[in-house]
Amino acid sequence: MNIFWRELRFYSKGLVFWCLGMVILIWTSMIKYSTFSAAGQSMTELLAQFPKTIQTIFGMTGFDLSKVSGFYGVMFMYLALMATIHAAMLGSGIIAKEERDRTSEFIFVKPVTRGKVITAKIMAGILSMLVFNIVTLLSSIFFIYVYSHDVSFVGDIVNLMLGLLCLQMIFFFVGTTTAAISRRPKLSASIASAILLFAFILTYLINFNSDFDLLKYLTPFKYFDAKDILGSGHLDWAYLAITFGLISTMVVVTYTTYTARDLDV
Repeated sequence: MNIFWRELRFYSKGLVFWCLGMVILIWTSMIKYSTFSAAGQSMTELLAQFPKTIQTIFGMTGFDLSKVSGFYGVMFMYLALMATIHAAMLGSGIIAKEERDRTSEFIFVKPVTRGKVITAKIMAGILSMLVFNIVTLLSSIFFIYVYSHDVSFVGDIVNLMLGLLCLQMIFFFVGTTTAAISRRPKLSASIASAILLFAFILTYLINFNSDFDLLKYLTPFKYFDAKDILGSGHLDWAYLAITFGLISTMVVVTYTTYTARDLDV
């Protein structure tokens, strides 16, 4: 339990800054929405004339930006990118921290097993992500109400936040897995970030060209696509099953690899 609270305290300041960044992103985005909504249908017609490439790059395809649900659907991709970057960095850092800082002896001389240490670290990371997710949820509801007075969209926001939490969990454990496997702890965050960047770019490639649709299973961002969630009103059970399988596999790899290998001290 002491390790759990120690990890929470260590990452609390960073979490505050990440949460503030998310609040500011949502706030400024909803200010932009108020401008779009004031312009009315003319702005929607103007955006519809943009080339498909531009619409795809900015994630505007399939959304009506004159409606708050459509605008938030576009914004969700950027919220997801920010949340997953935080999750990947948190996952890799929370496992690799002692090796990276050459303080492994400090924590592993305690009368606890490596497995218990990893469990405490993972629980601290999950709690941090939950706080980040809840801040995102509450900020979204608040600013949507302030700038659109639309409370009918709350259920859709909750579904999107559940999808966001799944994305956070996936990339958090991508981070823990790379940190557990890597013999060079300082590189684990870079590896996790590279995997995230690949998945994000692949999402845009699939959106731009339907010929690559079969590759959607390689990018978790397509599992929780805002357009699909808003259209159906729920998360896809098949993608949830894949998510559970991915997370379970990475948890096993994290534990078995980290508990078995020699640590740099």
